[in-house]
Amino acid sequence: MATVNERAETRIADLHAIIKRLERTQFGRSSEKLDADQQAFAFDEVQTGLGAIEAELEAVKPVSERRVARPRKAFPAHLERVEVVIEPETIVCGCGNCMPVRIGEDVSERLDVTPAKFRVIVTRRPKYACSLCKEGVSQAPAPGHLVDSGVPSEALLAHVAVSKYADGLPLYRQDGIYARDGVEISRNSMANWMGRVGFHLTPLADRILALIKEGERVYADETTLPTLSPGSGKTKSAWLWTYARDDRTFGGTAPPMVAYRFEDSRGGDRVERHLSGYTGLLQVDGWGAYNRLAEARRAGGPLTLAACWAHLRRKFYELHVSGISHVASETVERIAKLWAVEEKIRGQDPDCRRTARQEQSAAIVAELWPFWEKELARIPGKSKLAEAIRYARSRREALERFLHDGRLDIDSNAVERAIRPQTITRKNALFAGSDGGGQTWATIATLLQSAKMNGIDPFAWLTKTLERIAAGWPNRDLDQLLPWHHHAN
Repeated sequence: MATVNERAETRIADLHAIIKRLERTQFGRSSEKLDADQQAFAFDEVQTGLGAIEAELEAVKPVSERRVARPRKAFPAHLERVEVVIEPETIVCGCGNCMPVRIGEDVSERLDVTPAKFRVIVTRRPKYACSLCKEGVSQAPAPGHLVDSGVPSEALLAHVAVSKYADGLPLYRQDGIYARDGVEISRNSMANWMGRVGFHLTPLADRILALIKEGERVYADETTLPTLSPGSGKTKSAWLWTYARDDRTFGGTAPPMVAYRFEDSRGGDRVERHLSGYTGLLQVDGWGAYNRLAEARRAGGPLTLAACWAHLRRKFYELHVSGISHVASETVERIAKLWAVEEKIRGQDPDCRRTARQEQSAAIVAELWPFWEKELARIPGKSKLAEAIRYARSRREALERFLHDGRLDIDSNAVERAIRPQTITRKNALFAGSDGGGQTWATIATLLQSAKMNGIDPFAWLTKTLERIAAGWPNRDLDQLLPWHHHAN
């Protein structure tokens, strides 16, 4: 036991050293580039190592010294309970004429799982005819299916879609998993199914973008989505434009939602087409394509751009962690005070947010400009610090806009959070197989991510929705199929 303890202490010390290094990277230069899920993955692996050590130490302890189970959060009430009663083999009794009476019990719960299994739904439609007149045949009509004469049920279509577009599991991995159950489904078949699912979901995805444009404030961002170029075997540049609406930060009651649009360009004409007719507030990063939306000559009128302080802070933060600029370090400290104010007012109504910012944040922002101007006059014009300051100066009006309008946020992190699941899917899939595949990706991901944003199980929602569409759901009731109405169904 002493040997085991000594070996465990050494391994624990190594793991703690790894944790310290991870914590340093979390607050260092690479933290701005390392995906949050990758960071979490590294910590998960450390915890796995600690779990192995704990198991080893438990194994050499006497039973009487083993850790007593700690109270834990109850499992959800909707989960099936399987009762297992373990009766004692013998009853301890001193009188020799035992008449056992139950005086209590110990109850424990463990979480169990039944792996997903395929099944075959056999549908029979009997035919009937009159035995006397023998005229006519009666038979129930065949139920509608999304893939006519195909093998998949709507639940299987939903499972493949959620696995690929919500959980980042490419089709080539799915067919390997299914093969373990003796079911062979080609990737070509599944890809074809997804194209059909995307086609039927397109009206819903379009409706979500329309609802986003009805909001008072919209977030926008874009990320790359490499796509195979026909005939060349190589990938070409393409983008997944992202538009999000989340009114909860200023006390709104509309459901949060996101819409993706696949395009082969990052040009301003794309975003102008996507946001045609919208003239409200647009919260974005510093990408110049959005500037054309604020021009007076824009068809339908200009909209109002608000810049993202998180993108600005990032430029100073990189200089701060390198330790080469006290101005960058002080800038980061001052900007941190702005977020402290935002934490207190998140979810309050616009007037309260505006008042708090005018009383607390406005002075912080006002002092930054002369602070930066003084420094800009004495540093090389091509330095990274000068670039960061000029970036801020060129966007001053858009950066200050949140001080005067409580509907705006200080940053566009909401849309970045909506993009993150797609970057994980992109990383696993490597690229979209075609422009059509990219469009299907954008369509299905729009619905699944919007479901997740509303706390809705995407598989349950999509299964029910595909069944309703296959059964001929009327277009006039299209809104009732949107994810946030799922609970009421």
